[in-house]
Amino acid sequence: MTLDYDLIVIGGGHAGCEAASAAARLGSRTLLLTMDMTKLAAMSCNPAIGGVAKGQIVREIDALGGRTAIVTDRSTIQFRMLNRSKGAAMWSPRAQCDKQLFSELWRRELEQTPRLFIWQDAATELLFEKTSEGTRIQGVRTRMGVTFTCRAAILTAGTFLDGRMHCGEAQAEGGRAGDAASHGITESLVALGFETGRMKTGTPARLDARTIDFRHLERQEGDQAPSKFSFSSETEAVKDQLPCYSVYTSPVVHAVLREAFDRSPLFNGTIRGIGPRYCPSIEDKLRTFADKEQHQLFLEPEGRSTNEYYLNGFSSSLPWEVQWKALHRIEGFEQLHIYRPGYAIEYDYFPPTQLYHTLETKRVEGLYFAGQVNGTTGYEEAAAQGLLAGINAHRKRVGEEPIVLGRDEAYIGVLIDDLVTKGVDEPYRMFTSRAEYRILLRQDNADVRLTPLGRKIGLISAEQYERFLEKKAHVESLISFARERSIKITEIEAYLKSIGSEPLTQGKKLYELLMRNGVTFEGVRRAVAAVDRFLTQEGMTREAIEEAEIRIKYSGYIEREKQIAEKLRRLEAIAIPDDFDYHAMQSLTIEARQKLTRIRPKTIGQASRIPGVSPADVNVLLVKFGR
Repeated sequence: MTLDYDLIVIGGGHAGCEAASAAARLGSRTLLLTMDMTKLAAMSCNPAIGGVAKGQIVREIDALGGRTAIVTDRSTIQFRMLNRSKGAAMWSPRAQCDKQLFSELWRRELEQTPRLFIWQDAATELLFEKTSEGTRIQGVRTRMGVTFTCRAAILTAGTFLDGRMHCGEAQAEGGRAGDAASHGITESLVALGFETGRMKTGTPARLDARTIDFRHLERQEGDQAPSKFSFSSETEAVKDQLPCYSVYTSPVVHAVLREAFDRSPLFNGTIRGIGPRYCPSIEDKLRTFADKEQHQLFLEPEGRSTNEYYLNGFSSSLPWEVQWKALHRIEGFEQLHIYRPGYAIEYDYFPPTQLYHTLETKRVEGLYFAGQVNGTTGYEEAAAQGLLAGINAHRKRVGEEPIVLGRDEAYIGVLIDDLVTKGVDEPYRMFTSRAEYRILLRQDNADVRLTPLGRKIGLISAEQYERFLEKKAHVESLISFARERSIKITEIEAYLKSIGSEPLTQGKKLYELLMRNGVTFEGVRRAVAAVDRFLTQEGMTREAIEEAEIRIKYSGYIEREKQIAEKLRRLEAIAIPDDFDYHAMQSLTIEARQKLTRIRPKTIGQASRIPGVSPADVNVLLVKFGR
């Protein structure tokens, strides 16, 4: 007996949940294959969503109609807007979550989605069909011997493909602690000629709060006026926040760890996978920053109804007894009990240059990859890929044009373009520095950039879109009001003096005042009654006021980035034929010919971003395909 679906998603992590949700809501009869229904979108590592650049991605997911932001808001136990002291392009929302509730809410979300079905089992083989045009996906076979057929499949297996965990000399197969590894999928793909590799990530020990002396730890509260991730009215900001704490290692702690470096699978050759540069283990830190006498760690609650804490910054694959001994040398941890030690995990991934920008594989039609199988790290990066893969798999099935986001449209566009164009040589993590247009890609304007597209796709409801239009109208009215409203010297002199700003010599428009450092709508409203009346009109939200203020303060930079983006976008409009023979162009460098042949860029813009393709090579392509 064979069961048939339009689309099958393999893996119930963050990528898989977003992919399955999007495809089903768009109209595809979708099957989500997961090894454990109680761990959908599990927070296998830290119990948090967002952070620098990652927070922007989550807001973009929400603006497109994904569900991660909504689930996050409903499970938040602490919210912080990071980098408030820096420019608005760097502001990044981050939420500590109740990790068990987060997973439960995702399960409820999926179980209530029409056309979405869940099957608890392990996929062990991908089934393919040979056609005159090549190879296409045909279905999936599971460990229980069930065969499912489909028109499209999305592989989102995370760290489970041939996963192997390391804790000192101890090794065990598994996708994470307590879960079995997945075998067979890699073999199915390698048989078709897919390139594969191994990557490594790690996680720290989990601690029992009852055995921690919090008097010696530095308390870290959430924002006094917390915001939230979702632009929709379905959620509200967290009200009862839990604190986090910071603590430091010491030379004594370091000495304990260093004594066991010869037993570290990371250093003795046991682990061969490539680890994340920007989220190193504690032993990595001690080797890389040998002169540092201490490292800051963050103690994060895993939920409201548990004593379990996550020790951010202390990932390790050292033997458990070494971790135990070192942790007990930290002030406040003298009586510490550990629920489980940290460990490293190695797993299979597939270099993402084997994908199109739609996340469909080049070798197999109808097969898409999303998440850590593409060499990324992080819940947010995975969820974004899952959302786009789900959208594009559905749209291809029904004969609609794919959705490909530009680098000037979204961090998600930067993420996917980096993956398929440049590839990865270590687990990829998003940073603001990866985006050329950071001022355009702010967290506050993700809805302006992407909600119209989400509505066009079909993931944004009419009610959500009306709310978006209302907010947009308020932002425009605020900017217009600021341009028109004159402020007298007598109205504003006390406020300007209080913030150390130069006094006025004559009246100025509110718009000009807001362009000054330190001057805010909130500050002016306390001084000028007319401004206060305008800001307190019905429906004028804090988010609309903030966005209007950012647009005013950074108007010059925003316009300049728009102009630069428009110039570079012209290169994206110059297409390169799929079957073009680069080796026949002797004017290209040998490296360029090799890289262009392997990656097969769709446009000159994409070709220009391939490592090894020089500006001179780009000029040769421009001459060939027209300026």
